[in-house]
Amino acid sequence: MADGELESEAPRTLRIELQVDTEDDVPVLRGALIAARATELAEIHRRDLRQAAGYGSDVAREGMTAEVRHHQRRRALLDRLIEAIRKEER
Repeated sequence: MADGELESEAPRTLRIELQVDTEDDVPVLRGALIAARATELAEIHRRDLRQAAGYGSDVAREGMTAEVRHHQRRRALLDRLIEAIRKEER
């Protein structure tokens, strides 16, 4: 196992309850999460471009690969959270 990698665990369900002051807060929250997702996508794209262009040493490129995987994981989790909020809005 490489540094910074976690052992694979069985999936679990994480329940989050969040009190909102008004129904208008729900789409505002969803929008904030979508903005965070866009930031993650921009980071993935930026790092992919740097890798494709051959920036840095072999060690630096390996680090970029790990960082891309990290940002992809964050984006995937944001996608799940956004979808959970969408389901609640219905």
